[in-house]
Amino acid sequence: MSVAENLAEIRSRIDELARSAGRNPEEVKLIAVSKTKPVPLIKEAVAAGALDLGENKPQEIVLKYPEFEGDNVRWHMIGHLQKNKVRHIIDKAELIHSVDSLALAEEINKRAETIGKIQKILIQVNVTGEDSKSGVSPDDAAELCREISKLNNVRIMGLMTISVSGYTYEENKRVFDSLAALAARIDGMKIDNVSMKELSMGMSHDFDAAIAAGATMVRVGTAIFGARDYGAKNNAN
Repeated sequence: MSVAENLAEIRSRIDELARSAGRNPEEVKLIAVSKTKPVPLIKEAVAAGALDLGENKPQEIVLKYPEFEGDNVRWHMIGHLQKNKVRHIIDKAELIHSVDSLALAEEINKRAETIGKIQKILIQVNVTGEDSKSGVSPDDAAELCREISKLNNVRIMGLMTISVSGYTYEENKRVFDSLAALAARIDGMKIDNVSMKELSMGMSHDFDAAIAAGATMVRVGTAIFGARDYGAKNNAN
């Protein structure tokens, strides 16, 4: 199937899953994860209406960004972000999904201030506790939100997590329900400059459970573009 056909199928599935969960399908944004994919293939997706693109590596955003100027594309940084790479994407990223420390948020804030931007971010939470995954622990997430909320050029819009490859639907659902519950607790704290509007969770293999748990963003790559070209090692799609 073509990229456009894959996109149509994924959108139909999202619509079906959202309605089954008693939700409005428009509440769920599809992030097309374009990491490692060539520009012509991504352009097929954009032509079919995929305007939110997710990348794991800052250098891929830097390389691809000029190819899509004028296309109304919104770039999402979904992979682990090192402080020394923030400067490369601060003028390009619509949303950074993977903030997991005050030090990283401070660097984002500093770089955003230099260009007069309020950078929207999500806090990445390591719900499963795996050592191989980035993310703040659920117990420390609220305090991190409090600290980051003091920064003038950063706005927390919600939370992000990654489940475990190979989990069953029920196991994934527990992970995603846990993130949703954490977001509700933080929202109830009424921290200034902190919103829990967005829940970025769910990938090609588990977005069904994520939507049932309340995801507002799902990060889908393989199901749209096919098996990835393995130059990238991260697993955020």
